[in-house]
Amino acid sequence: MRCSFSSTRHEEGEVILDGQVVPERDTFRYLGSMLQKDGDIDEDVGHRIKAGWMKWRQASGVLCDKRVPQKLKGRFYRTAIRPTMLYGAECWPTKRRHIQQLSVVEMRMLRWICGHTRKDRVRNDDIRERVGVAPIEEKLVQHRLRWFVHIQRRPPEAPVHSRRIKRAENVKRGRGRPNLTWEEFVKRDLKVWNIEKDLAMDRGAWKLAIVVYCWLIFL
Repeated sequence: MRCSFSSTRHEEGEVILDGQVVPERDTFRYLGSMLQKDGDIDEDVGHRIKAGWMKWRQASGVLCDKRVPQKLKGRFYRTAIRPTMLYGAECWPTKRRHIQQLSVVEMRMLRWICGHTRKDRVRNDDIRERVGVAPIEEKLVQHRLRWFVHIQRRPPEAPVHSRRIKRAENVKRGRGRPNLTWEEFVKRDLKVWNIEKDLAMDRGAWKLAIVVYCWLIFL
């Protein structure tokens, strides 16, 4: 796979290993993440959703058991299933459609945990309150800010960019309204959460700020 969003240009040509031509792909799986030629995250989001459903099916005997308390089911979901769907999400420059995809999947799972369908006309907030699960969009923000603070605290001799942050920053911009980069998402998150950027250097204060915000969204 040749990444078209890279600033480095390489000569075209075949890659041969042991006499075999390696086929060129538009997507490539690396360390559990799906990388795309254009730097987008559509494939990765879809892959994480499938992985989440796989975990769900493995635990459906417990999650759909009416004898198990709903709060305990929610705790299991937060511990085993949601982390699977959000693996690598700390570097995602998410668009509205990505958040919508993840939210729809999460609510479908939570409704099944509570034994409801959309026909029952139970509000999403009521379902979340029963199982004690905050919106997945809030967790995406939390993941980004946690990754951001690691980048801020890296030593001066560390590489300028890690693999993940470089992938997130170099998303190719197409026609129309420019897509937000990872850095722009972080700036917006800090503004919404009312957290100063310099606070990242104070481990205790930063952790307290994140914990307080999570408490406000009841997770």
